[in-house]
Amino acid sequence: MSEEFDIKEISASFDIKSLLLKILAYWPLFLISLAIGFTIAYYINVRKLPVYSMDTLISIKDDQNPFFTSNTSLTFNWGGTTDKVNTAIINLTSRSHNEKVVERLQYYMDYLKDGEYQQVNAYKKTPFLVEVDTSGVQIVGKQFKIVFKDSVTYTLSSVFEGNSESLQNYHTKEKTTQFIEAQKFSREYKLGEKVKLPFLRVTLVPFEEVEVVPGVPYYISFYNFDGIVGRYSKVDVSPESRGGSVLKLLLSGANKAQLVDYLNASVAVLSEDMLERKNLFATKTIRFIDSSLTEKSRELGNVEDELNAFRSKNEIFNLETEGQEISAKLNALDLRKEDIERETNYYNTLEDYLVNRTDYRNVPAPSVAGIQEGSIIGGVGRIVSLAEERNKLQYSYREGAPVFADIDRRIDAVKRVLLENIRSSKELKNQELSSINSNIGQYESEIRGLPKEQQELLKIQRRYNLSEGTYNLFLSKRSEAGLVKAANVSDVLVIDSAKDTGGGQIGPNTQMNYIIALLLGILIPLMFIILRMFFSTKVTTIKDVEQNTKIPILGVIGKSYLENNLAVVTKPKSAVAEGFRALRSSLQFMYKKQGVTGAKTVLVTSSVSGEGKTFTSINIASVFALSEKKTVLLGLDLRRPKIFDDFEINNKVGVVNYLIEDASIDEIIQKTKVGHLDVITSGPVPPNPSELLMGENMSRLIDELKEQYDYIILDTPPLGLVADALELLKYADATIYMVRQNYTKKGMFDIVNEKYRTGEITNISIVMNFFEEKAKYGYGYGYGYGGYGYGKYGNGYHQNAKKPSLLTRIKNIFKR
Repeated sequence: MSEEFDIKEISASFDIKSLLLKILAYWPLFLISLAIGFTIAYYINVRKLPVYSMDTLISIKDDQNPFFTSNTSLTFNWGGTTDKVNTAIINLTSRSHNEKVVERLQYYMDYLKDGEYQQVNAYKKTPFLVEVDTSGVQIVGKQFKIVFKDSVTYTLSSVFEGNSESLQNYHTKEKTTQFIEAQKFSREYKLGEKVKLPFLRVTLVPFEEVEVVPGVPYYISFYNFDGIVGRYSKVDVSPESRGGSVLKLLLSGANKAQLVDYLNASVAVLSEDMLERKNLFATKTIRFIDSSLTEKSRELGNVEDELNAFRSKNEIFNLETEGQEISAKLNALDLRKEDIERETNYYNTLEDYLVNRTDYRNVPAPSVAGIQEGSIIGGVGRIVSLAEERNKLQYSYREGAPVFADIDRRIDAVKRVLLENIRSSKELKNQELSSINSNIGQYESEIRGLPKEQQELLKIQRRYNLSEGTYNLFLSKRSEAGLVKAANVSDVLVIDSAKDTGGGQIGPNTQMNYIIALLLGILIPLMFIILRMFFSTKVTTIKDVEQNTKIPILGVIGKSYLENNLAVVTKPKSAVAEGFRALRSSLQFMYKKQGVTGAKTVLVTSSVSGEGKTFTSINIASVFALSEKKTVLLGLDLRRPKIFDDFEINNKVGVVNYLIEDASIDEIIQKTKVGHLDVITSGPVPPNPSELLMGENMSRLIDELKEQYDYIILDTPPLGLVADALELLKYADATIYMVRQNYTKKGMFDIVNEKYRTGEITNISIVMNFFEEKAKYGYGYGYGYGGYGYGKYGNGYHQNAKKPSLLTRIKNIFKR
């Protein structure tokens, strides 16, 4: 034929309705998937432990010491409240801070008891508390069972499997290993009795709030210290308002009492640390002065003994009036000179410290040397504050992090200014010292005019007065520092301490689990269906046929649930039988259009075996016979003869016998139980079926049959497997090419398309077999091919075979 066409031309339109119907047709799959999803969600939800959230509110205030004056120089507020708030936030989440809290509360140990589905946290829900002896090691990761025999006696037990166990000393944090022989360890102890074992050193003391119940098991276990600290370092700390000084601490966990204690302890540790930092200068000053006072006290005693001895020996107890005046003036100059030298020495020490060291936390306090200059006091205080902040951050950030670079930059800026102020101050002190030395020299020259005994007494008196003045100065500074330290209060104000007031549960989010189950229950089968549709290579819809070939569709045959092929004879009122009647009408229309008169032939073929070729041949022959037309069914599939079983006839003599001239036509024709229908089976399988079908005897057979019958139905081999069907096409007035839903592959159309395009095959039509009118194939009722598709309106007219059960159909879905 001359018509040219593109058999792969596919419509660009997208049928959303068809896609939705296909998806909805898999509703059993969705139902099963959702049932599994909700079952899993329920199983998870009933076994999930409740999660609680506790919080506390604190304020970082700016409490100035009421005793702070410009003379004390022992307390500072560098950076204001904002800097303190930021520092507090960093401290609360730092490792060093949380290490102190975990160590104080001994949270590296867990209390457990049996719950409904699993062990649950039993902190403060046990009739005992555990006091850990931190001087010894504790086994890590091993659970110990505690069962009370009475109100005092309990059994401590555990199972060892003969492995090397990890141990940790919670004081030094040192980790070791120890091999423990395989054993079922069990010992009895009493409350208050120390447990001293190579791998466990604890004491169980009564907890009066929980009553002892004999026989109820409790459990304790120890964990890696660093791991526990890392868990609690995740406490959420945030300002209540932007730029505000009120902080909210939030912590989540499985035990409310444990959360409450941790938050309150964390605030207490923060308060102590901030107060200690606030008292830093005063503490260092008191420590230095205490050591200096001891030395000055000894020095003053020695000079006093020397003065008394001199007076007794020389019987001189007082200086003359002139000597007293000179002594008073020299004493004042000596004290001032010592002050200047002490301040100058401090400047030299501070300068050397700033130039040659990198850790500024131990910078000497200016107050120790009596420095009153505001720029020096401010600079030193600022450097110490930044050094303390940097030290805190080392537990939360790695060295080299940008936050360290920022702090180092700020320290360097303060240091440059401080070094410049030190140089200026030293110049002024040196000038003042030169003036004092000049005045001292003048008075010392006047002393030489006094009697020798008076001169000696004056020298000793000068040393005594100098020692006494220095001693009194240190006493004053000591008292001042103690007063400042005693008056300091922490800048942490607790607004709302953590407290279990009921509620507080934030999880588990069971509703979310059900939502996830719903989504997964829909998405998983949906993805399966879409992927199955995308990668499907089989014909499932009429549209698939239309997109892969230009050969016209003659009809559609429904799916038969009968055990044999005699659908029209066995169930004449079924939808399948109606499909064949419609196919009969379409064939008669084709014959009329082609002008075929007399006997008419129908050839039935397919791509491969299993597509319903024999089923269709038998039922087309049956439907013609039932219309009282003399019909013969000719089995020409010589390789795989089939048609004789359904008619309960034998295959001993058939077409092969006639073609080899071993039997006459009358000998090969067999009557059937269907009126007007005869069958010629293929007979014994020959070695050369193609050659037999190509011979003249085949033409003679067809001619003889046309003289006796109105319709001749040719059941031939598959067109895509052997060449036999091609040899028989010349005898066909109409050719039916069978396509089976969900069986025939789209690529199988290539052979018949090529032959149709070149004109080797004419008068060919497609019949879709084993077709189910289901939405998943995108083909609903009433397509228009034949009488198939009455739907619910066909009730009473169609006698359909019983469909398989729902369970069987579901199994079939998974098989496909």
